This record gives sequence, C-alpha cells and structure tokens, in this order.
Amino acid sequence: MANRLGRETSPYLRQHANNPVDWYPWGEEAWNLARETGKPVLLSIGYAACHWCHVMAHESFEDPETARIMNELFVNIKVDREERPDLDHIYQTAHQLLARRGGGWPLTVFLTGRKVPFAAGTYFPKSGRFGLPGFTEVLNRINGFYRENREKLESPENRSVVETMDLLVPKRQEGVALSLSPVEGLRAYLRQSFDSRDGGFGGAPKFPHAQGLDFLLDSPEAGDREMALFTLRKMARGGIYDQIGGGFARYSVDDRWEIPHFEKMLYDNGPLLGLYARAYDLSGDPIFRRVAEETVAWADREMRTPEGLWYASLDADSEGEEGKFARWTRPEIESVLTGEERRVADGCLGFGLPPNFEDQYWNPVLVRTPEEFAEKEGRDPETVHRLLDSARKHLFETRERRVHPGRDEKILTSWNALYLRGLLEAGRLLERPDWVERALAGLSAIRTHLWKDGRLLAVRTLGESRLPAYLDDYAFLLEAILESLSSAWSEDRIAWAREIAGILLEQFEDRADGGFFFTSGDHEELLCRIKNGHDQSLPNGNGVAVRSLLRLGSLLGDLPMLEAAERALTLFAGTFNTRPEGFDTLLSALFYRISGAPVAVIQGPDARKWQARARKANAPAWTVLATEAQQVAGKPPGRAGSTRAWICGTFGCLSPVDGDSERFLSELARIGTGGGNRA
Repeated sequence: MANRLGRETSPYLRQHANNPVDWYPWGEEAWNLARETGKPVLLSIGYAACHWCHVMAHESFEDPETARIMNELFVNIKVDREERPDLDHIYQTAHQLLARRGGGWPLTVFLTGRKVPFAAGTYFPKSGRFGLPGFTEVLNRINGFYRENREKLESPENRSVVETMDLLVPKRQEGVALSLSPVEGLRAYLRQSFDSRDGGFGGAPKFPHAQGLDFLLDSPEAGDREMALFTLRKMARGGIYDQIGGGFARYSVDDRWEIPHFEKMLYDNGPLLGLYARAYDLSGDPIFRRVAEETVAWADREMRTPEGLWYASLDADSEGEEGKFARWTRPEIESVLTGEERRVADGCLGFGLPPNFEDQYWNPVLVRTPEEFAEKEGRDPETVHRLLDSARKHLFETRERRVHPGRDEKILTSWNALYLRGLLEAGRLLERPDWVERALAGLSAIRTHLWKDGRLLAVRTLGESRLPAYLDDYAFLLEAILESLSSAWSEDRIAWAREIAGILLEQFEDRADGGFFFTSGDHEELLCRIKNGHDQSLPNGNGVAVRSLLRLGSLLGDLPMLEAAERALTLFAGTFNTRPEGFDTLLSALFYRISGAPVAVIQGPDARKWQARARKANAPAWTVLATEAQQVAGKPPGRAGSTRAWICGTFGCLSPVDGDSERFLSELARIGTGGGNRA
C-alpha cells in the first residue's frame, strides 16, 4: 500500500511511496501529528542519485520489521534535499554541531515536535558494521533518550542548538577593509594543495572543484592558469569523464580521476562545460573542445526535457549495482570490437592494462591520445583517430542496449541556470550559435514555466511548478541572463535581469549586516535563516549574487546594486580576510570589485573582433555585445559604420572610444588589477 509520498511530485520521494514506513512529506500534517502524539520526529533527507540513500532504503526502509519500529516510535518525514536545500542546509549544520563531524546523505536527524534537533547521523546499516551501530539499535536508543528527557527537550528553553546556529550567521564588523590580501591567500592555498601529478586539489575522494578552477583561470598569473588547465586535461583523460558517452560524474574515489562515483549531476556539468570552453579559448588544445562538445551532446541526449530545459541527475546504480552501466568485461570488449579497433582501444582506453574497477572490470580512461598511440606504434595519427572513433561508437551502441541508470526528472531552476550559463559561454567561445540559441530557448522556458506573478519557483516536476525559489535560483539565473547578453543583446532580458536583482535586494538582502539570506523574507518560517559565504558542491549564492550585481550595476549605473554588493563583500571579509579557503566564488567577486567591476559595451560592425582581442589580452571585463543599430542601456552608438566601446564600472563610465581598438584595449588594461575576464 502506497504511503503519503505517492502523492508527491519529487521522483526521490516517490521512490519511497511503497515503503512499509509511514512516511510523511515535510508539512503541517506531520508536525501536528508529532505534537498530538508526543512522538519525536525522524527526518530523513536524501536525493535520487544518492548511492548510500538507496542502500539504506533497501536495508531498512523496505524491511517490514524496521518499518514497524519506525512507525511505532516516530513520526517519519522524508525530504528531497534538492527540492528543499533550505532544510538540508539547516539540518546538515545541526548534524555537524551534534555529531561533531561532517554530514552527508542520507542525513538522519531526530527532532522534537518544535523542529529542534537533538540527535543526528548519516547512513546507518540495518545491522551493526563499519563501526556503526545497527539502525534498529539506534532507533530504540534514541527513543529511550527522548522518553527520559522529553520535558527538557520539548521545553521552549531548549534552544542551545538553535542559538549556536544563529551565532554561525555572520554579523557586520566595524572597520573591515576590502583588499587583495585574501585573493592572494586563496591563490597560495590552492597552489599549496595542488596535486602536481594528477591535478586537482588534495587527495581522494577528489571532486572537480569547478569554483577553484574558475578562480585560477581568472588569475593574471600564468602559473595559476596552467594549474587549472593541467587539472582539466587530467580530468578529461580520466574516468570521471565518461569516455564513451560524454559528461562528468560527481567525483572520483581515487587520486587519479580514474574511478568515479558514477552519478552525473547537471550542476557539475554546467560549470565544467564553461570551464572547458574557456580552456580551449586560452590554449587551443583540441581535447578541451572535444570534451565540451561531447558534454553538450550527452546533456541533449539524456537530460533535455520536452520543454527545452534539463533534468537533474542520473543515478550511479543500474540493476542494483553501482557502475554496472559503465563497466566492461574482457569478453564484452572482444565481442564488440574488431581486431584493429580493439588494438587501438586497448592502447588508448586502457583495456590492455589490468582491470581498474573492482579487480575484474574496466572503466575506460584515456591512457594515450590517438597522437600518443600513433607515435608509440609508428602509425598514422588520422588512421588511429578513425579507429578510436569507430571503437567508441560501437561501445556506445552496445552500452545503449543495457539497462540505463535511473534519471531524476526534476527540473531545478538553479541547476538549469548553471547549465545555461555554461552552455551560453561555450556557445560563444566555441562559435556554436546553435548552442546559444538552445540556451536562449532555455531561458525563455524558465520564464514560461518557473516565473509566476513576478517571482521564481524552484522546481518543476510532472508538469507542475512549485516551491518558492531560493537565493541560488535568483543569483544563478541572473548570472545566466547577463551571460546571454554577451552573445545577443536584448532589452527584454535586461529588464528581466532588473526585476530579479530587485527581488534579491528586497527579499534576500540583510540590510542591517549585509549579505544575502538563503531564503526570502516571506519564506516559510524555519528553525533559523541561513546566510553563508562558503562554496559547497554548488557555487556560493552570495558570491554569484555579488558578482552579478556588480556587473549589472556597472552596466546600468545602478548605485543600490553596487552598494548591496559592497555590503555583502564587507560582511564576509570579516571571515575570508583570515581564512580565505572555501570562499572561491566570493573572492572571484572581490577580485572583480577591486578591478573596478568593469563592463565593456561594444557597438558596431567590429564588435566581435574587439571582444575577441579583449579576451585574448585577459582584459579585466565582462563584455556586452550589441548590433550597431542598438542603444545599449542608454549608451548611444557611434556614427554609422563605426565601432564604439564604452567602459563602465564602479567608477562610472569613461568617455566612449570610437573606431580605435588599440585605445580600447589600452583603457581596459589601465583599469584595476586585471583578471575577471569573461569577454
């Protein structure tokens, strides 16, 4: 018999609809029941592509005896952390305070009827192992603790966790100055933690860390940019990148990027797409272009919705086994590939080496490029390219006949905005107008389906859009719209950007202390209101909001936008001035602010040529293009047939430069400290 989750639209919640657990979605029905019955609440937070969430579900939530204990002792609430990142932020923080260690998924939190957490953990096995107690043992212990201490736990005076969480929200400090010192500190930290053998930062498990790579590509130091390019090459050759079907997995379980945790998330692939396009633009290395093109092909093939947006994620598991869809046995390889194809695939994709996955399977990695293999074997590079392409095609066709991993068919505004920004940047830099057109259609689809009555909604599933949008939704979408202007100016989209910026200032900004809360002022009242500056798996919403408000404020000469950005930077400077690590996105915004937040508006027949020259010179500006007939943001074009450029920023607008690209580049180079280039 289906429980209440069968009425939900979240694919993750619906996965649990036939559990014997009497699950409730987050809502007043569950909380009223907890208060009426005096039972504590078991809150379980996960997501559809989460491997250990599936493990715990199969072991415990599908087990009738475990479910009986859960139903008898607790009110049980299931939450999709991708639909409700506000709840996930709060209760992950609570877990860190209660368990004194980092969290993760599935997150298991025990709450009073007043939503106050008193115990927390992550994955619990059904029976004790891995040094963890069995889940039924945990349930009985927690229930006993609650019964013995119920009066104290349920008392309004029991606010220790809440008060500690409130203390974690940063407050304005007097006399804090903005300087390049934390920017240099973060560069030094990234250099120190850089893996010079395999790329990336730190050891296993190794994440792409797209925000750090983006920060390094913006650096005026060639060595910093080379660290990013080296890492991107290593990832492109590793198993974290799907060598057969394109697209990136979430992270690698080893130092060498060889064996991934196989789920694929839209939020990773959008920023990485933009990074690979930038890497190709900087270096001309064809591997970067290939990865960008294959990533777009994967997203179009496997993630695109009929409405012109993109689904959230692909599972790591298929047929109940992690990585089964992607792995290969020797008999499979030999049955699929011809003699010459197999010889090249063995040499290039690592099939000729010992198994690299669970000691019996191969996960393809690019151990040699076709050029490297051709040189080693004395072969013609074009022939090797052709054979490798043919081998990959046959492997792909065979793999397509397998049982595919599950797909989470949620449409998340924030994740789509990240992907659209990457697609727009890649389309512009790789001269793919079809990608730009697809991305512009995606922005229109968000406006059609997720913009209602002048406000954003966070998620769309089964044709229904719902849930008030969060800071990330507004900030990421604003940055995607601004990126779109570099490819095609639109007065309509700039007006939409103004609306979004206005909501950020009205509903999310903390006017007293600075910075932006994760939830809006009229959001559901929760345990606390989170405001943070650290990057996590996604870029930090405060950092993206500041970066976007600086850019839009400079373009429009809008002082309230620039002042809000300044307040946010000053607030978080109290922390990142002393500990810059983890603030990659905010510090990229700080670097741009200290550069004067320049925006170059180029109008006329040579606008694209001027833009390309500014980009190659690593000039400190995001450049907006327009046709020669347009007036952009109140800035009139030059005379007919001539190209005109305006350079604006926190310093105002300089006099326009007419017909002289050298002077334009010289003026750009004179501004600030360099960096922040998105021209």
